[in-house]
Amino acid sequence: MSKALLVIDLQNDYFPGGAFPLWNTDVVLKNIEHAIEKANSLGVPVIHIQHIANSKQGIAPFFNEGTPGADIHPQILAAAPKAPIVIKEFADSFEKTTLEETLSKLGVTELLVCGMMTQNCVTHTAISKAAEKYKVTILPDCCTTVSEILHLIALHAVSTRVKLVSSSEAL
Repeated sequence: MSKALLVIDLQNDYFPGGAFPLWNTDVVLKNIEHAIEKANSLGVPVIHIQHIANSKQGIAPFFNEGTPGADIHPQILAAAPKAPIVIKEFADSFEKTTLEETLSKLGVTELLVCGMMTQNCVTHTAISKAAEKYKVTILPDCCTTVSEILHLIALHAVSTRVKLVSSSEAL
């Protein structure tokens, strides 16, 4: 089985000083850096997924194209500098993106999903209709959202559809 690590929306606006800082970002950043390091050592491809707001719908509260807040966090880019970047504008990372094509080219059959926000882009990608052909696992220690309680509620809600496994166990 060929795995890929999907790193969803690790963008500056979600960190302190950004337009919409989330809960527990320092810990999650370190955990994802470690997961990327482990993936790199095992030859597991890493795919960055970057949300860019649709400018045709007006200025969004964050992730506006060309702003520093929309950029992928520099530590994440440094951890996987050659990883492909898939641009999205919907919560589901498969919706109107090149993700499926990218996974196909890599021969991926298993997705390890992590990132921000647990209850939105992480879960919507994990339970996407397009994700049904993959074995999907969410790495809870590599996800976050606006609060711990919302993070835990989202993980519990999705647990009937996909596996939840720590990054150290999955990689």
